[in-house]
Amino acid sequence: MIKKIEIENKVITIYYSENTKENKLPVIILNTFDEDGQEIWNKSIEMTNKEYILVTISNLNWNKEMSPWYMDRLYDKEDDYAGGANEYIELLTNKIVLQVTKTIEEELKKKVKEFVIAGYSLAGLFALYSIYKTNVFDKVISCSGSLWYPDFVKFIEENKTIKMPEKIYFSLGNKESKTKNIIMSRVEENTKHIEKFYMKQGIKTIYEENEGNHFQDVSNRIVKAICWILD
Repeated sequence: MIKKIEIENKVITIYYSENTKENKLPVIILNTFDEDGQEIWNKSIEMTNKEYILVTISNLNWNKEMSPWYMDRLYDKEDDYAGGANEYIELLTNKIVLQVTKTIEEELKKKVKEFVIAGYSLAGLFALYSIYKTNVFDKVISCSGSLWYPDFVKFIEENKTIKMPEKIYFSLGNKESKTKNIIMSRVEENTKHIEKFYMKQGIKTIYEENEGNHFQDVSNRIVKAICWILD
């Protein structure tokens, strides 16, 4: 089943099963560039026997709201990275999460067991950044996360999370670092470094490599992450 709500021009889509037997369910919040939630939901419920609720958020100002601080654009045809993540986190935690919780409790008659923050690409970067700004999220999914972002490794090493997450999932395509762009070529090195950094803190982590470049098999990569995070 699908339930749609809109908050400040953001489209929030809640995917759930009417046949769910559990009273308390994990809720995965996925910030999306394209609204591909239906495909991800369908594949995920085929691949895992764990019951959960998927919430996708679309109509985002991607380069602004998913970026932690300002950075010039990497390519002429894209926007600058405006560094609006803090503002979006306020909206996400103070309005969207509250409304999602209310909808789940009042309309679906279920309770939220935990919140997982998930994202692909720049949203995978945002997912990690968010745990330094809010205590809402218990687990993190960063699929092909833009962990090449300048000074992000330094930020992680010099700051503390608001709440220590239980699990963090990382993945990359094995061709993603093979790029002529010097900044983006650091993505594999940075991702492996960050995964080990969290693992040493006692967080359960995994790093998985997938075949292909950044844009290959996006939905399947996210589904793999969901299956692991729910296990």
